[in-house]
Amino acid sequence: MTRLLPLTDTAGGCRCADHPTGPSSEDPRMNTQAFPVVGMTCGHCAGAVTEELRALPGVEDVHVELVAGGVSTVTVTSVDGLDAGAVATALDEAGDYRLAPQ
Repeated sequence: MTRLLPLTDTAGGCRCADHPTGPSSEDPRMNTQAFPVVGMTCGHCAGAVTEELRALPGVEDVHVELVAGGVSTVTVTSVDGLDAGAVATALDEAGDYRLAPQ
């Protein structure tokens, strides 16, 4: 049996944001970096890259803006940031993906 709960007055605004469930973007330890990546052509590629990058120590979040066959942008949120060498190694582990020359 489903029990419905009464709604409360939200005239003062929603309070959900008062209880964050993940790292705060305002956390001074968190660092967000964008890396240009070549070699990704599909969602499977993006998933493989995401999985390898999330396995790196300190990584909290990975977002891939896929440009199939072009230069995709991979945004990584981590504690204290990542060096390009660690990212390049993770990309190589994920498949035939490379940091794009800048």
